[in-house]
Amino acid sequence: MHTIWKGAVSFGLVHIPVKLYSATEEKEIAMKYVHRDCGAPVQNVRHCPACQTDVEWEQIIRGYEIEKNRFVLFEKEELDDLLPETNKELRIVRFVEPSDIDPVYYHKTYYLGPGELGTSAYTLFAEALRSSGKIAIGQIAIRSKVSLAAIRICDGCLVMETMFYPDEVRQVQQVPNMPEQQSVGEKELAMAQMLISHLSGTFDPAAYPNEYRLRLIDAIERKMAGEDIRTAPPAASQSGILDLMSALQASLEAVTPAEPPAPSGKSAKPKAKRRAKQASDTAAAESAS
Repeated sequence: MHTIWKGAVSFGLVHIPVKLYSATEEKEIAMKYVHRDCGAPVQNVRHCPACQTDVEWEQIIRGYEIEKNRFVLFEKEELDDLLPETNKELRIVRFVEPSDIDPVYYHKTYYLGPGELGTSAYTLFAEALRSSGKIAIGQIAIRSKVSLAAIRICDGCLVMETMFYPDEVRQVQQVPNMPEQQSVGEKELAMAQMLISHLSGTFDPAAYPNEYRLRLIDAIERKMAGEDIRTAPPAASQSGILDLMSALQASLEAVTPAEPPAPSGKSAKPKAKRRAKQASDTAAAESAS
C-alpha cells in the first residue's frame, strides 16, 4: 500500500507514530473521451482565454472569486501557513459511542498502520479502544485540507474515517417536497414490518457485486473479440520538420551535379533549384505559423 500521510495519534501524554493508507479503491472501468470521426482521444488542456495560450502547472495559483472575474489570489505557501502547526499529528479530543455519529458525516476510510517505532503503544491503544467499544474523535490535516476524524477498530487495525464538518452537511429541511407528518394505517404498517422481517439478515458485501462493471467488462471483451477496434491516427505535425527535410533533400540535389553542364550556359538543374526554393519557402511558412 502507498503511504499517504505520516504522523502520530496523540491523546493525553500518549504519542503513537502511525502511517496512513487508503482503505478503499475505485473499481470503475477507465474510459477516455474519443473523437467519433477519427477515433483520436480528446485532450483536456489548461488554456487561458485572455492570453490565448496553454498554461503549465508552474504558472497556476489559487484564487477565490469574490465577484464575476475578480479574484483574491493565494500562493501555495500562503495557504500552507494557514494549516495547523500540528499538521503531522492526529490529536484525540473525545471518545464517543458509535451510535452518536450519523453515517452522513463519514467521508472516506483509511487504515492507520503502526510506524517503525511505537508498535507497543499502537497495540495498547487499539486494545483499549476495542474493549471500551467507543470511537475516538480528532482532527487531521491531509493534503492542505483539515478534516474531522473518527478512529475505530477493525480486525485489530486502527481505522480512520474523515468526516464532514456540521456546516458541510445539508439539513433535512432543505429536501424539497418532503411530506408532512401523516397517520399510517395499522394494517399497512404491519405488512411493511412483515416484509422487512422476511428480508432481514446479516450483511455480506460479497453478495452485492457491481453488476454494471461486470456487464461493461463483458461488452469490452466482445468488442475486442469481434475486432471492433478503432486505431487513432497519428497526431498532426506541430512543426515544419518534414517539409524542412524535403527542402534539404531538394537543396542537396540542386548542388550535386548529376550530368555535365548544358552547352547553352543555362543551369543544369533549374527544376531542382525551383524545388529547393519552393520547399524552403514552405518550411519557413510552416515554422512561422
